[in-house]
Amino acid sequence: MGNLKTAEKVAMRDVFGETLLKLSQVDPRVYALDGDLATSTKVDVIAEKNESKFLQMGIAEQNMMSVAAGLATTGLQPWATTFAAFLSKRAIDQIQVQIAQPNLDVKMIGAYSGLLTGKTGKTHQALEDIAIFRSLANMVVLAPADGVETKKMMEFANNHYGPVYIRLARDPLPTVFSENHKFELGKAVKVREGKDVTIISTGTQTVRSLEAAQKLAEEGINAAVLHMPSIKPFDKEAIIQAAEETGVIVTSEEHSIYGGLGSAVAEVLVEEKPVPMLRVGVKDRNAESGSNEALLQKYEISSDHIAARVREALKKK
Repeated sequence: MGNLKTAEKVAMRDVFGETLLKLSQVDPRVYALDGDLATSTKVDVIAEKNESKFLQMGIAEQNMMSVAAGLATTGLQPWATTFAAFLSKRAIDQIQVQIAQPNLDVKMIGAYSGLLTGKTGKTHQALEDIAIFRSLANMVVLAPADGVETKKMMEFANNHYGPVYIRLARDPLPTVFSENHKFELGKAVKVREGKDVTIISTGTQTVRSLEAAQKLAEEGINAAVLHMPSIKPFDKEAIIQAAEETGVIVTSEEHSIYGGLGSAVAEVLVEEKPVPMLRVGVKDRNAESGSNEALLQKYEISSDHIAARVREALKKK
């Protein structure tokens, strides 16, 4: 690992739709619940090819989660799908009281997470969802790096009893993992070796962190990249080991710097292995519509910004 398979750009949402269709065809428990966004989230493929497993809930996310809870109590496995912004904020009361507290087998898919949501604007961007979901007891919180890991996570979730939140991105990304990649709950994946600094990333930022590490290597800086697909449960041991091996940490997430990956890593380091650490993420501000590159630059989460934070962090080492 360590190099992106750039010829294999794939959108997580496309993989999600095809994988959920297959699960719905082979597992009688699996139903797709849609918040009137099927063509965007790609669950429209289930409406077309396995209509009896597709339930249209309309623009009523709170009710959708209540229906999901009800279905789960009968032994079914609902996969509730909408934009991450609506799932994590509009429907959070129903998720907490009706799904997380009773520990029901509901799978929640937050599509269009982060900044890059196809110019839908700040109402449709989710920069707080990791913070919200990881605060809920019984909740599993996952963020894949690419299409391969999306499929592996879904297969895991199908076989795991309990509430699971999976954070997906809209646009195609380079492929990080080969098809034989194995997802393990609560385990980090070192996608690049390095001895000078460790970049700890999750979701879409793992691709950008690898790009940053490649740029830094040209300057003689040897950066390891540790991918965190599982935000909750969390691989504390991998973080402690990274701190011991490189002595300085930079976190990277397409999310607010508050309450997400950076906060989770800081919690571990301050208790177990204090070392210099800096965060890459969206600072205390709301975002706006724009092209992908413009948003990455303005909100300071591009590969160039990650590299800059690494240089800054190394000065603290």
